[in-house]
Amino acid sequence: MARVLRLTAIVAVTGFLGASGLRAEDSNPAALATALKDITETLQGGLKASEAEGKPISAKFELEDGKLQLSVYVLKGDDFVEVAADPKTALAKSKKITDADDLKAAAAQKAAMAKATVSLLTAADTVAKANTGLREISIYPQLRDGHPVAEVTLLQGTAFKKVTEKLD
Repeated sequence: MARVLRLTAIVAVTGFLGASGLRAEDSNPAALATALKDITETLQGGLKASEAEGKPISAKFELEDGKLQLSVYVLKGDDFVEVAADPKTALAKSKKITDADDLKAAAAQKAAMAKATVSLLTAADTVAKANTGLREISIYPQLRDGHPVAEVTLLQGTAFKKVTEKLD
């Protein structure tokens, strides 16, 4: 059952693999860049706010049915939950993840975060400091050569840049 939460801080997004296997910035980058133009919320704010629901394991800004939202996957006990927030109204809803492709992505993110000694919030802050003037729009943990890393997608104007930050 989805519940509506009032978030005190709304976040900008990090990206998840969806059923199509494409991230929002890959499927329609111009539309996403346009939707984010006047939004002041940050990915870091979304990660922080979603901690009330569980441990954040990925985050992204995305267009869902043509509307901008910040989507954060969290681990809540043994369940995966998606916290989806409207950056304009600060309203969020959470729901248990049940889609097979989304569960597969969340399980891979959980595995990477299980080996991480650095939180996604800290990794996003580090990337932001190193990339002044760019906006963080997604963060996904993954394992590379057995080590956890976060792939962070940044936006400047309508151009996207991907960087990797160590999580150990």
